[in-house]
Parts: sequence; structure tokens; C-alpha cells
Amino acid sequence: MTRRKAAVISSALLLSLSLGAVAAAPPVTGDTARHPVGRNAMNVVDAIERSAHTLRTTDPRGSLKDLRALGRMIGDADVVGLGEATHGSRDFFHMKHRILRYLVEERGFRSFSAELPWGSGVRINEYVLYGKGDLHRIAREEFQGPYRICNNTDFLNLVEWMRAYNRHHPTDPVQFTGNDMGYAGPELYRRVTDHVARTHPHLRARVATLYDGLAPATDAATYLERYSELPLAERRQRAERTRAVVELLQKQHPAPGTSRQQHLRTVQHARAIHQLAAVYSYDFTDEAQVAEMMRYRDRVMAENVAWWRGHTGHRILLGAHNTHVSYDAFDHRYPKTQGAVLRDSLGGDYVSIGFSLHSGAFKAFGTDDNVIRTYRVDAAQPGSNEHTLDQARQRDYILDMRTAPRVVRTWLAEPRLTWNIGAGWPDPTEYRIALGEAHDVLIHLNEVEATTYLGSNP
Repeated sequence: MTRRKAAVISSALLLSLSLGAVAAAPPVTGDTARHPVGRNAMNVVDAIERSAHTLRTTDPRGSLKDLRALGRMIGDADVVGLGEATHGSRDFFHMKHRILRYLVEERGFRSFSAELPWGSGVRINEYVLYGKGDLHRIAREEFQGPYRICNNTDFLNLVEWMRAYNRHHPTDPVQFTGNDMGYAGPELYRRVTDHVARTHPHLRARVATLYDGLAPATDAATYLERYSELPLAERRQRAERTRAVVELLQKQHPAPGTSRQQHLRTVQHARAIHQLAAVYSYDFTDEAQVAEMMRYRDRVMAENVAWWRGHTGHRILLGAHNTHVSYDAFDHRYPKTQGAVLRDSLGGDYVSIGFSLHSGAFKAFGTDDNVIRTYRVDAAQPGSNEHTLDQARQRDYILDMRTAPRVVRTWLAEPRLTWNIGAGWPDPTEYRIALGEAHDVLIHLNEVEATTYLGSNP
């Protein structure tokens, strides 16, 4: 394989793994009429206005009173999936922060699970719980490759709020976890090998042999790029080695002086290392294999959330792209979503909340040059979901799509062009989404602005 071909394959893989859909959007026009055409459309808008709950602000520091309607929609669910219609808009990060604050302060939630690698979540959680490390350094080191868009002011402010909350509530802290199968850094390998050396010394040499040469020795972006360039046979052999470590540890009982919880957490760390190797063991030059790879990825993301719930007993806010928290696999590249898997396993204990935007700005990396910059989309065109949603008199609002009037539910059941912007831009793909099939609740924002990116560009 030539280096150029390997680089092309590497870029394609990283795009496939880039925090939800790469990019997708309906065509746009300039200013559009304030009211949709047709009596039925007007009936839909009127019914939305009657059933929607006005959102007063997206400011995380603002009053939380208007979110109590959302609390009633969530009910007793243990896991709430909160999407985003772009990965790089300030207002979506602000709303995640604001809703997390509400769920923690008023509804007893104690964990935030992000669309980030498990190992990144481990490092951030130690910062959130104990103030260990420097958050900006952790972000620089962990948020690389397709995850670097998370290195922004608004996301780090959310993490800082969690740290501040824990300083004031040391006996009842909130925690952070990553649920994705991305980069597994050297710290994760050390946690596994140190635990084995301390509690199962007879396995030390065997685990060291299985892990030999696998732990990253470069920055995350370089490591992932080089990994993707390895021959398929070698990638599959690495996955067999990481699987063997998981199976070896699963057969062990906690050593004297070690709690069952510590042992299970180490097994999960080893499982996260294997998840990365497993996803790279697919042949991503084969479209069918790529689809199966993405099925595996979303299943793993759901399983990691379920593991965390079972391990901590926490109620969890799950933050990810709309594509992942959705029930409906409206993208053929995502055969079964994280949200669908969670619904299968948790039933009514999982609720999905999607976001929509009418227009605005976002950060994304250029699909032709990998450089992160600000992009803007104008008003959604007539016939799209957002064009009708934005005709309601409320500028920003929350809509329970399960209990909306029948005319609205009927309208929501029909697929229409919908903004669904991932980590990369532009992309000619168009999504047609039936919002009522994708989520339980919708938060519509009239306009969004781009977040402030803190990382570097290639």
C-alpha cells in the first residue's frame, strides 16, 4: 500500500469515527417567509405554539425555572441522552451545561457521560473529583484527531463547573465519564498493568507480553493515524491480544485487600483498550465492514454507559451528537444507534432529547484540509423540519413530541430535510429525518453561534 493511499484510508476512518455524522445538511436559502404555506402547515405551527414550553435562556448561569417542564418530560428516567445538531456551536454546549446543572441540583443526577474515549473520561473524572492535573493540558493531550473540537471554552467551562460543584459537595460528588471507543492512552495501559502487578503478579509477564508495543508512545493524533496505516492482519492480531487480556482478567477473583469494585474497574479499563483495537480490526476499505464497525461503535458506547450506571448507581446525562442519542438510524452509515441500544436495554429508563437549529454558526474541520474554522448556515429552506419549527412565536422552546397534539405528531412522523452537522464540513449529504421517530423531546433554537476553539490546527 502506498503512503498516499494509506493516508486517504486513514482520513476516511477518522471521518467515520468523528463524533457523529461527518456533516449533513439541507440546501439553504436566504431569508424566508415568516409563515409556511398551506392550511395544514399553519395548523401544525399553531399546535406547536400551544404545546411548546418557552426556553428563556441558554446561559448556564441563568435561572433554571423554565427547565422544570423538561424535568417533567424526563420523569424517572435514569439515563437522558442529550444531542446536538452541530459539534461546534456554543449554544449547544451552553444548554448541555445548563441542563446538567438542573439535573444535578434539582433531579439528583450525578454523572455526565460524554462522547469521548473512555480513557479521556478517566483523566477528566480525576480532575473533577480531586482536582488532579491541569484541565487544559488534559484537553490538549486527549482531545486530538476527531475529538479535538471538544477542546473549546464552553465544554471546559462545563467541566470546571463540575469541579466547583464537588469542592462544595465533597461527600456527594458528580462524576464524568467517556463512553466512546476512541484513543486509549498510556495512562490506561499503566492502570491495567500496575493493577495486575500489584494483585495478580503471576500474570504480570503474560499481560506485559500481550500489551508489548501497543501503548501509545506519540501524541494521540499521530498514534491513531499510524495505527490506521497498519496492515489489516496486524490490526486484527492486535485485537486478539487485547481481547486475551480482558478474558484473562475476567477469570480472576479480586485479590485479598482489593475490592470487587477495583477489580471490575480494571477489567473495564482493559475492555476499553480492546474496544479501540477491535474497531480498527475492521476492513475500512469495505463499505459493508465500515457499517458493521459503526454498529459496533454505537453498541460499545451504549454498553459503556450501562456499565457506568451499574457500577455507580448514578442517574446519567449522556451528551453526544443527535445521530447517536437518536432511536432512528437515519444515516445508513449507522445501522443501529447508541440510543436504540439503550432503549432496548433500559426501556423507559432512557429518554432521548434532540436539538434543532434554524440558522447560525459552528466550528468544524474542513473535509478537504482538516483545519478547524467557523462556518455559518443561513435560514433553513421551506419544507425542512427547521423552517416549520421556527414559525412558532417562541424563539427557543422545548417540545415533548410524545404528547404533542396529533397534527404535530403526524407531521413529526414524516422524514424531512434536517440540519445534522457533524465534526467535518462541507459535505453534500442530505439527511431526511422524522424527528418524532428519532427522539422523545426536541429543543429548538432559533440561532446559534460558534464555540471558541482552544486547540491547534495541522
